[in-house]
Parts: sequence; structure tokens; C-alpha cells
Amino acid sequence: MATFKEISAADIKTSRSALNQLVDIIQEDVSGSVTRKHYEVFVTGGIGPGVTSSLFQTVYDQDFTLQSSNAIFDMTVGLKPEGPAVLAASTGLDSSNKRLYTSQSLMMREKTYNYKQFAQTLLGDADAAFTTPFGNKDETAEIDAAMFLSFKRLFARDKIKRETFALRFYQSGTLAGNTYLNPDYGGVANGEAATGLDAMNPMTDVHDNIHTTSTGSVQIYTDIGSATAKRVTFGGEVADIVDASDTETTVGLMFYDAGIAVLDLNKIWAPKQPCLGRIHAMRQGDYDSDLDTVDDCPGGSIVMGSKEEMGDWRAALGPPTFYPDFMISGSIDNIVDHLASCRFQSGTLTAATFQNITNINSTLIFCRATADEFNYSANPTYTDDDNRITVIDEGQEDVQRSFTFPTTVGLYDANDNLLAVAKMSRPIEKNDEKDITVRVRLDF
Repeated sequence: MATFKEISAADIKTSRSALNQLVDIIQEDVSGSVTRKHYEVFVTGGIGPGVTSSLFQTVYDQDFTLQSSNAIFDMTVGLKPEGPAVLAASTGLDSSNKRLYTSQSLMMREKTYNYKQFAQTLLGDADAAFTTPFGNKDETAEIDAAMFLSFKRLFARDKIKRETFALRFYQSGTLAGNTYLNPDYGGVANGEAATGLDAMNPMTDVHDNIHTTSTGSVQIYTDIGSATAKRVTFGGEVADIVDASDTETTVGLMFYDAGIAVLDLNKIWAPKQPCLGRIHAMRQGDYDSDLDTVDDCPGGSIVMGSKEEMGDWRAALGPPTFYPDFMISGSIDNIVDHLASCRFQSGTLTAATFQNITNINSTLIFCRATADEFNYSANPTYTDDDNRITVIDEGQEDVQRSFTFPTTVGLYDANDNLLAVAKMSRPIEKNDEKDITVRVRLDF
């Protein structure tokens, strides 16, 4: 039975510590069709079978239909309101002062709403623009087309640790070694190769590179250097994500407390690279895409780069590109599917990694038993019928000193309500020659 002792304020201490956990996300988790969950909540009406799309997709650590699966992060894209891509696709304003867009565009309002939602959450202003480097007032530093990776609380925990984030990404949508040119746009075989990110193999790759996994131009993006450039904004601590091969080149932002990475698509992929392949569209009836390497197109979709899709809108400007054409014409599912399955590639290599931080607040309660305390038990079996201590060896009743083996510490409030129970790893002998202190730790 229990023996009670009052605990004073001097016996209670508080402390704070941090626990780090390494999170390693492999390529197959991001690119797999069964590990990435769609939420088709956007539905069009009108022409053809219509278009359904998600506003974001969730990446899981295994088949998301399994009960043991865990959601790792949400992935989506957004366009800056009143940014270059939005203005390029806009035909003006309606009577409610809302933007109207060309028929070749899709989900433009949803893309801008995504951008505004993250701006409100992270910057405190839905009309603000993300900039890289962070805080740069130059308009050219604004992120117009953004990829948002929002890591789940289960993995990001209280925050992401600085200088631990890294992302493997494929800048080009080409197949390694593919140098075929599309003669429909004036290209010739073995044409002069272009260099640089903005001109990474332009006019090449007449194959369907929207759905083909990239095999070249891998790049590592990281938050290295963030420990010496600490900044705080509305959404908490923030730092620049840089190109690991050239740390002077900033490509995005990492918001540590929110567990959200914002990547500038125009810096992490080749924006002016020709973009060819089937995407969602509001149209009916099948047609021949006029591209030998792309299958015929059924209703409800269209092929970027085909003569029917191009028409007079883009034909004079050459083949459509990843930016702004794909960002304007593709649905959010089209764009996220391309980024997840092609730009992260499929394999067992690390696609993204970081360490999280779990803050542990602890209350330490020191339960002290002096030499004269807790040497006797209130358990009825501790004494015999003559009220003498029950001994092991006969004849020792008047010789053996009392002792106990405490196993449990219970913590009670002022009204004798049991609040917590602490179990020792083994019983501890307590007698009048021992002074014992049991430390109870409550973590939360």
C-alpha cells in the first residue's frame, strides 16, 4: 500500500530539449502512381467530357490505400496574380473586375488562388509575392511560377532543422542524348546546341516529354548557409534555397516553422524548353496530333505542340514551352504529375531529405526518501497477527530491521487525485541506512 510525502516547489524543475529525426524521401515515393493521391475536386462543364483535376496532390510513403501508409507532403503549383504568365493569358477584366483568360488556358484562377493562399499563410499578405533571395525588393526577384511542397506535421514535427534540407531535381525534360530537332519549327538535324538553363536544348525533344521521365541534368538544391542568415517573417523562420553547385544562385525559400518549401520553377527547370505531349482540355472528338511521336488525342484532351492546339495563337512563336505555355494550358494535375513523375524521376535514390526538430518540454520531479522514510509498508501482510514484522527466517522478529522494495511512484494533486504513475526499472531496497532520490520526468 502507498506511503505519502508532500513534494515542495524546490523538488520540481523544468527543462527543454530537442530531438532530431532524419527524413529521407525516395524518388519512387514521389513519382509512383499508387503513392501519390489525387483529389479531383475541380470539374469543368461545357464542351466535351470536361476536365477534372486536383488542387493539390499528397505523396505517401507507400501505397496510400494501405492503413499503414503515412502522408509525407502535399504538392501543388501556383502563379503570381498579376504576374507575367497571368497577364500573358489574360484577355481583360469582366464587370466584377475579375480576370478573363484565353480558351487555351486552364484553371488560371485556381493557380493564382493557390499562390495567394500560401502568401497569406507565410507572408501575411495574400497579395504579396514570394521573392528569392528573400526580402529582395527588385521586381525581377519575384517568383512568378511556384512549386509548393508542404511537409506534414508527422514528418516536419515542430520545425525543419536549418542546413539539413536537400532536393534532387531534374532541370531538363529531355532524354539524355536526345538531339533530334523538330523540322516543323525550322529545326535541322544536328543543329547548333544551345547552352544555359533558359535555353537548355531548345527546339529539341519532339517526343512526349510531359510524360517521359528525365534522364539528365540532375541538380541538388539545398538550404546551405541558412544558419548564418537567420530571418523571420509572418510564417516564422525563413531562408533561401540555393543551387548546391553555385550557392550564389537562389532558387526558392524554406519556411522552417511551417515546414513548407517554395521553389521558383523558372529557376529549377528549363522554362523555355519545348513542351510536347497530351494535356487536359475542354474539347470533344478525336483527332490526329500531327506529331508522330505522340498518340492520337481523344476528347477531353489536346496535344501541346500539335497544329490544332497551336493554331494562330502560338504557331508564329515556335513550339510551346514549359513556361509560360505549359503553366497556362495545363491543369494542376497535369503540371504536378509532370513534376512528380518526371522531374523527381523514378528510382531508389533520395528525392528529398531533411532533419526535423521535436521540442520536448520536461518537468523533473525529484521524489526524495531520507534514511528514516519509506522503510515500513502499510501492506497488511507486512506484519503478523502479533503486529510484528514478518521475517524470512524464524527467530529474527526482534532482530531484523524493517526495509522495503519500492517499485512505483504515484503523483497526486492537492485533492488526492492520482495524476501520473512512474514505474521503476527494478525494485530498489530502502532501509534506514539509505537515502534515495527518484527522478520522475514528464515530457510533453
